[in-house]
Amino acid sequence: MMLDEELKKEWLESVGVEIDPNYIENNIRLLKRLRKPMGKIDVVLDTDTYNEIDDQYALAYMVKSDEKLNVKAIYAAPFTNAKSASAKDGMEKSYTEIRKILSLMKREDLYSCIYKGSEEYLPDEHTPVISEAARDLAKRAMQYSEENPLYVVAIAAITNIASAILLNPEIVNRMVLVWLGGNALDWPNNHEYNLYQDIAGARIVFGRNLPLVQLPCMGVVSAFTVSGPELEKYLRNQNPLCDYLVDFTEQEAIACGGGETWSRPIWDVTAVGWLLDGELMYDRIEHAPVPEYDDRYSYTKDGHFYKYVYHINRDNLLADMVTKLTKR
Repeated sequence: MMLDEELKKEWLESVGVEIDPNYIENNIRLLKRLRKPMGKIDVVLDTDTYNEIDDQYALAYMVKSDEKLNVKAIYAAPFTNAKSASAKDGMEKSYTEIRKILSLMKREDLYSCIYKGSEEYLPDEHTPVISEAARDLAKRAMQYSEENPLYVVAIAAITNIASAILLNPEIVNRMVLVWLGGNALDWPNNHEYNLYQDIAGARIVFGRNLPLVQLPCMGVVSAFTVSGPELEKYLRNQNPLCDYLVDFTEQEAIACGGGETWSRPIWDVTAVGWLLDGELMYDRIEHAPVPEYDDRYSYTKDGHFYKYVYHINRDNLLADMVTKLTKR
């Protein structure tokens, strides 16, 4: 009971407005799961790994944070851009890239944990896209509980996760979703890549009574960048994984027109970082907005709570990532 009272006080102070205590009482189960996890936890990662370079960093960072994170599954997510002919093609290429990153870390033992995801985006807010990944999450999450949830880190279009929820709505009571998607609440628009590829899926995860941690892209995690000189100094010649990441990042920077002083966001790393110990970022409790189909949020003050990351301690997070990735 004391824990509940402490939570009520903490959230009331965080929100900064007068809220009916009965409303908080009804949401206390949700609020408990929005606290940073203590001890070692089970996680799954949902990633469009071939989309650009930051997913590779995030995947490696998660696997190498094994003092805290026990990786149970890795889902290949769909994506569509210049690197893919279709959502299916993007997912298939991501599946292959996941295997490549694990091979560079000599973690072929995790191959059996990889699942192919959706071959298309949700057609609407009621129809799941069936895939190995969606089926696995719909089943796997049922092994957990409110007191001991499964942590789902998503750094792509949210199709796989939303489909799993549609397949088995009960899993929202047995998981915590950490999603890098959407832009900052005060950004001029919400036209963000992970979100706009599947707005129906985004509306599902924001609209359900789901413990959700959002890491917004523009305006928040866009601050987590790395430069060429930093990569050369801290990662070059450390191990095959690091050399691959440096080479790939530099190629991406050149392709994007980077000059001598370029830096590149590797923001997907932040979603993994939220789960880890240390002063890596700041967050607060907000009422969950609703992503609309016209690239904006709509707001209500009677919706459920969610956790909103508003600042990244860039240097701390980069230092921790470098330490993990350079481990032999």
